[in-house]
Amino acid sequence: MYLVKTPWLLKKLYPELIWKINRPTNRCIYLTFDDGPIPIVTTHILNILKQYNAKATFFCIGDNVNKHPDIFEQLTNDGHAIGNHTYNHLKGWKTDTETYRDNFLLADEVLNTPLFRPPYGRIKRQQIKALQTVRPDIKILMWDVLSGDFDINLSPKACLQNVLKHTEPGSIIVFHDSLKAYDRVKYVLPKALEAWSKAGYEFGVLK
Repeated sequence: MYLVKTPWLLKKLYPELIWKINRPTNRCIYLTFDDGPIPIVTTHILNILKQYNAKATFFCIGDNVNKHPDIFEQLTNDGHAIGNHTYNHLKGWKTDTETYRDNFLLADEVLNTPLFRPPYGRIKRQQIKALQTVRPDIKILMWDVLSGDFDINLSPKACLQNVLKHTEPGSIIVFHDSLKAYDRVKYVLPKALEAWSKAGYEFGVLK
């Protein structure tokens, strides 16, 4: 069970987390990709983004960066932003705070970025405080629109409708550069980029 559009109540309960970029006259949306970098999938996504001159933010798993440094280098060379997604994709709700903090720091040694997204969007308040202590400039970025590309029971067309229906100015949109999501993201991304471009959107990176 997951919600495509983040409810206002959740945003209110966790105001210290960033859910959307609210700026006056903002015609910018923020594409994000979680779980990479990996061969084939991340590379394909980079090629699609380049075709539309679109930038994105990639929340990388530290272990994947160490396994695929060439793809990570391509990400940075293409001008995309980088975020921390822990070293081993830990679920905060099932991990003690010390282990979670140390795994974050292990990824930070590789990534060196203040941007962080908790895997599965699951993080405890004490974990938030622990990360803020070890990295005072941290920005914990959640999302406004969850594409559902990770859902193997969701058709590519339904995934496309998820993002087109719910995206609005300032939206932070979650995709995944993972094998599980590949069938949907390779279908959705070029079509969504085409539609958003025609609607006058720009594609920004998170900072």
